[in-house]
Amino acid sequence: MKRILVVDSDMAVRSQIGRHARLEGYEVAEASDGYTAVALCRQNAFDFVILAILLPELDGFSVCQTIRSFSQVPILILSECGDETDRIRGLELGADDYMVKPFSPRELMLRIAVILKRGPVLDSMRPQYINRNGISIDLTARRVTVDGQAVNLTPKEFDLLALLAGHPDVVFSRKKILDVVWGGELPEDTRTLDTHIKQVRHAIAPYSDRIVTLRGVGYRFEKE
Repeated sequence: MKRILVVDSDMAVRSQIGRHARLEGYEVAEASDGYTAVALCRQNAFDFVILAILLPELDGFSVCQTIRSFSQVPILILSECGDETDRIRGLELGADDYMVKPFSPRELMLRIAVILKRGPVLDSMRPQYINRNGISIDLTARRVTVDGQAVNLTPKEFDLLALLAGHPDVVFSRKKILDVVWGGELPEDTRTLDTHIKQVRHAIAPYSDRIVTLRGVGYRFEKE
């Protein structure tokens, strides 16, 4: 039985999708926020993720990018906004499809079936990149180059850099980083994060100053 994760802060939307998905023979899990969605995807092998954009604290775009750093599970984004910029952003971050609310549950189920029939091969071959003036991050191959030279990062260091560089000029609190990268497994006062930040800065030299520490707040990756 195929397993679907439905991520939406609105219980009514989750219930509606879950009801139709179960009628189609899918097993359904739910998450009401971005952190829970990421944690569930790390812990479970879902066959499909339906992901809303407007989520508490960690939005759907951030969730999509984070999931893509460790999984090629098909993702369909549900958004209140049909703006072209949002659609393009979602697809560039690795989403397989995009629907605007209000939506037809029947059409949603059809889109899921079509994407699942396509299979994982094409998705796994699709490259996803983050390029930040000298730093290139290949999310599919999990490789990083600095000025064209490959650098070695541990899995957590890679996830940390991908999160920060993927959202330039956005401040991430220590708690948010620990929740997304470590799945909330570490206490907020751990020195593990500081050590990883130090290692990532060393790896991306001469661009180490792009990762800015905001004392008492968190970290930010400067776009320029």
